[in-house]
Amino acid sequence: MQWRMDAVNIILLSGGSGKRLWPLSNDIRSKQFIKIFKKQDGTYESMVQRVYRQIKAVDPDAIITIATSKAQVSAIHNQLGEGAGISVEPCRRDTFPAIALATAYLVDVMMVNPEESVVVCPVDPYVEDDYFRMLKKLGEQADKGDANLVLMGIEPTYPSEKYGYIIPKTSDSISAVSTFKEKPIESIAKEYIVQGALWNGGVFAYKLKYVLNKARELICFTDYDDLFKKYDTLTKISFDYAVVEKEEKIQVMRFAGQWKDIGTWNTLTEAMEENVIGDARLNESCENVHILNELSVPVLAMGLHDVVISASPEGILVSDKEQSSYIKPFVDEIDQQIMFAEKSWGSFRVLDVENESMTIKVTLNPGHAMNYHSHKNRDEVWAVISGDGRTVVDGMEQEVKAGDVITMLAGCRHTVIADTELKLIEVQIGEAISVYDKQKFCLE
Repeated sequence: MQWRMDAVNIILLSGGSGKRLWPLSNDIRSKQFIKIFKKQDGTYESMVQRVYRQIKAVDPDAIITIATSKAQVSAIHNQLGEGAGISVEPCRRDTFPAIALATAYLVDVMMVNPEESVVVCPVDPYVEDDYFRMLKKLGEQADKGDANLVLMGIEPTYPSEKYGYIIPKTSDSISAVSTFKEKPIESIAKEYIVQGALWNGGVFAYKLKYVLNKARELICFTDYDDLFKKYDTLTKISFDYAVVEKEEKIQVMRFAGQWKDIGTWNTLTEAMEENVIGDARLNESCENVHILNELSVPVLAMGLHDVVISASPEGILVSDKEQSSYIKPFVDEIDQQIMFAEKSWGSFRVLDVENESMTIKVTLNPGHAMNYHSHKNRDEVWAVISGDGRTVVDGMEQEVKAGDVITMLAGCRHTVIADTELKLIEVQIGEAISVYDKQKFCLE
C-alpha cells in the first residue's frame, strides 16, 4: 500500500445552520458561506473561502478535508470548486462522529499514512496568517508523540463567558494540561485568567491512528465505507466529551495572535471592514451601525446607535448589537421555505410563492448543468433572460438564448446546460410543489 506523506493534513469542521446570523443564513446556507469579507480587488469572499485561501497561501501543499453535512456540499463546491476534499456526514451526529469519519476518510480514501498527524479546526474563525503557521506547529508537535492530543490555547483578551477554558500546568509556550473548565460567568472567567487559563477554540492535532483507535473503542467498524454506512446509528457526542476530557497525555500550545469566533452579528460586524454591504445608506447621526442588504431595494438608517440591520429574501433583522446574540430561539420559531441557496452548478433565489405556483430566478455558472431530472406533481416553464446554453428535454437537445421559453410538463425529463453564465426565470405550477418531488436520471 502506497501512503501519502509529508504534507500538512487539516480537517475543517463546517457544520451547523448558523441561525444566529439569520436572515443571511439558513439550513442550507450556513454562516460560513456568506460573502462579507472584502478582498483587495473589491469583491467579497465568505468565511470558508477566506480560510481555504489563507491555508493555501501559507502551505500550498496542505491536504484540506472539509467535514460537513450533505446539505452543504453543493455550496462548498460552488465556492471552492469541485476539487475540494469533502468528508460528507450522511446526517448530523456531533463532532466526535464527524471527526472519526473524516479521519477514516483521510486514511482509507486519501491514503494518508495513519502515522501522520492531522490538525482539526473550525472553518469560521477570523484570523491572520500567523494562525495557520501555528496549525503547522501543532501538527509537528503531535508528530513528536509526547502527547496523544495537542491543543491550541488562545490567550484571552477579556473574561469571556462564551468560551471554555484550558488551564495549563505551566506558563511555558507548550505545557501539559491541568484541567478544562466549562463556559463560566464573567467573575469566574476573571479568576481563570489569573490562573493563566487559555480560551479553548476547538483547535487540536493528533496522529490519525490515535483517533481511529479511539473510534473503534466506541464504534464497531472496519473502514471508512463501513463507518459511513453505520453513521445514522451512531450516538451524538462531542469530541470534547468522548476524547479530550478523558485523555491524560495532552498538551496545549499558546497562541497570542488575532482570533475571533464569528458566531453572532455582534462579532461579525467587528470583523467587517466597512459599515455597509449592498444598497444602503447611513446618515451622519448613526454611530456603530452596520447594514448588510441582499435585496434589490435600498435601506436607509437614520439616528441609530449600536445597531445591525440585515435584509435578505429570508427576512429582515433590525437589532441592537448586544441583543443580536439572543436571536436563535426566535429564529427557531420561524417556519419558512428556503428562499436562497448556492448549488454546485450556480444559485437560485425564490421571487414569489403562491398556493399552486412558485417563481424562481436561477443562475447557472459557465460550463455547469442541473441534474437531468423530472417532477411528478408539477409543470415547469423556463424563460431565459441572459446568456447562452442548451436544454435537454426528454432526450432532445436545443440551443437557448435570451428570450427563449421552454415548457416541461410533469413527468418530463429535463436539464439545462450553461455555455456562458445563464440566467433564467423558472415558474413551477402544481398543487403539490415540493423540493422532494424530484427524480434524477443519467444523461446519455
